[in-house]
Amino acid sequence: MKILFDVAYLYYLPHFSPVLEELKAKGAELGIVFHSEPPAAIRTQLAPVAEIHIINEDNLVSFYIAQQPDWIVFGHAAEIAEQLNKHTKTALILHGLGPKSTYYNASSSPIQFRFVESEYRKKTLQQLYPEKTFITTGYTKLDPLVNGTSEVINLADKGLVPDKPTILYSPTFYPSTIENFPKDWPEQFADYNILIKPHYLSLIKSAYKKQRELFEHWKNYPNVYLASPEEQSLLPFMATADLMISETSSALFEFMALNKPVIVGHFLKLRVGYWGFLKFRLQKRLSDDYQLFKEIGTNIHHYRELKSAVENNLKNPKLFESQRLKYIEQIVGAVDGQASKRVANFLLSHS
Repeated sequence: MKILFDVAYLYYLPHFSPVLEELKAKGAELGIVFHSEPPAAIRTQLAPVAEIHIINEDNLVSFYIAQQPDWIVFGHAAEIAEQLNKHTKTALILHGLGPKSTYYNASSSPIQFRFVESEYRKKTLQQLYPEKTFITTGYTKLDPLVNGTSEVINLADKGLVPDKPTILYSPTFYPSTIENFPKDWPEQFADYNILIKPHYLSLIKSAYKKQRELFEHWKNYPNVYLASPEEQSLLPFMATADLMISETSSALFEFMALNKPVIVGHFLKLRVGYWGFLKFRLQKRLSDDYQLFKEIGTNIHHYRELKSAVENNLKNPKLFESQRLKYIEQIVGAVDGQASKRVANFLLSHS
């Protein structure tokens, strides 16, 4: 069986990699289709697992038809699936858990099958899109963490102090808190290791140049390690950190699934088009899941609240534990390390 994975952006890879490993072990013929040249380190890492293709977006449809795969797996709502469905089966492993409305809107695309995390979310999606097929599998990205195969960050190798508590700051690209952090904030947290894992789009898009300037400034502090663009997986950072700081990002749901404390920052830097009476545009980007962030961890509305929130959560890591456990089941589904196996088995049994 021939299965191709469409990697429009590098941050789709952590969702695909565990599935690729399962399929490789079962003898499937695999291909990874990048829309642009990936970093050499990633290409080298993937070469033993699958054939690598670099295909311009304008040529994707003709390439996929010529390849004649049994399946094409996407990480986003790919409209080209409409042209492909008569040639192959198409499936979606969405590159996140929400809370943006795109989590639900993704199934308005013509992709035929979608793997979802929980029965709760499957029920919601099935009501919205009764003609689509949804398969409950769990969240593939977390499997390496659950199974103990994910790497961890060697703090000493990164110049950090292993005995210090470790904070993970993993901001999204927009709307983000990045620009509202003080330039000297690592100095104010000198008693902590700080791992900074930006969103991939913060590192490559010209619109986020100021964010990159701040990252480059912060990485000069002795207690900070800044992830490189090649370090696409958040898993080693989550495995290493004691606490995570982000905005209303699906990464917080991922960290929550490890039953570790999270801090949700609401001191966002908004574009002019989202100010005042135009704030409805921001709300439009968010789904009803936005409300869950109020329950899974400490919510703060200004940077000045961050230090005490960090201290309180590290002293009392079971704060919000009951809520976290409740929403792990509802949002993330079964965290048993078997999600990728369930995806692989479905693909192989439905050629």
